[in-house]
Amino acid sequence: MINAKKIQILAEEFLEGTSAFIVDVKVASGNVIRISLENDDRTSITDCVELSRHIEGSFDREEEDFSLDVGSPGLDQPLKVLRQYLKIIGKQIAVNPIDGKKTQGELVSVEEDEGEFKSLVLKTREKKRIEGRKATEWVDEEHQFQAGDIEWTKVIISFK
Repeated sequence: MINAKKIQILAEEFLEGTSAFIVDVKVASGNVIRISLENDDRTSITDCVELSRHIEGSFDREEEDFSLDVGSPGLDQPLKVLRQYLKIIGKQIAVNPIDGKKTQGELVSVEEDEGEFKSLVLKTREKKRIEGRKATEWVDEEHQFQAGDIEWTKVIISFK
């Protein structure tokens, strides 16, 4: 069976120095390889085709047959790697903590530790009743989430 780590290394070597990066590599039984590719700018089909050709050229189908699918993770998929978080600072996201309720707001900042996602700060805005007043006011609050406390984070899709 083809090793996912070997695929990851081949892909990262090929993408080094470009704005594209690997989000995920999975190898299922029967050597079904799935690679999620993203780009700091915009992921194009050309990025996927070039990586696919590089990976295919690195293996001999006579020796071991495989199926290869290279694509972008999709807008509805949770964020997995640091570069995904960094490219969406300022955008609206939803964070679902392991313990607690889902929170939506603007991604203000991301903290990293040795190239890995460590934490994020999310700014929320909601109307709240201020003590001593009849009317409600908009209140901005910042919430910090540690990577280990997050079940998933997704970008909120808006067509404004």
